[in-house]
Amino acid sequence: MNKLLILVVEDDTPVRNLITTTLKTHDYKYIVAPNGESAVMEASSHNPDIILLDLGLPDLDGIEVIKRIRTWSDTPIIVISARSEDSDKIEALDNGADDYLTKPFSVEELLARLRVTQRRLSSIQASFQSVFTNGNLKIDFAAGCAYLGENELHLTPIEYKLLCLMARNIGKVLTHTYITQKIWGSNWENNVASLRVFMATLRKKLESEPNSPQYIQTHIGVGYRMMRVE
Repeated sequence: MNKLLILVVEDDTPVRNLITTTLKTHDYKYIVAPNGESAVMEASSHNPDIILLDLGLPDLDGIEVIKRIRTWSDTPIIVISARSEDSDKIEALDNGADDYLTKPFSVEELLARLRVTQRRLSSIQASFQSVFTNGNLKIDFAAGCAYLGENELHLTPIEYKLLCLMARNIGKVLTHTYITQKIWGSNWENNVASLRVFMATLRKKLESEPNSPQYIQTHIGVGYRMMRVE
């Protein structure tokens, strides 16, 4: 039995049954909530490791559920929603969601998102250490240095801050707004343009093939995610 406990928040019975059957088949423990109010209650009562959250709930909008849970918990939240516009994804991610899966979805993709989130949880636990590793990438936070294999990466201060921010949130989609707030303290349009430039130069130093990035994935119109490299 998988040690993680997953809270499934979904009012559509067939979809909820599909998710819970998938979780049961793959040995995940789970609890269910059919609406927003019960989701908040179950989250506070059982402290799940991951939350799978639909946005179109009968009582509260899923965004409101995210906001309430984020007042006291950093539990990873994966949104599963029929809302497919970039604006919907950005709103959910900016309010604290960790990932966004659009309906209809495949069971394989759901399981992959769960594995990514599990690895992120493991990385968070490891982040209390002073050295971060991901594939050939190593960041020595104490020394303020980053290495690719045996070679030190010569990064500008902004590039290093970006790399550390992505590393500390590995597996999580970070929106343009979130990143620019963390790096520059604002989300002005010129900062978003600067972000794209700095991310491009960082990739040239980090990726052997910048056009087919291995470490940093672009979510067009939304933001970026550092991927776990085996």
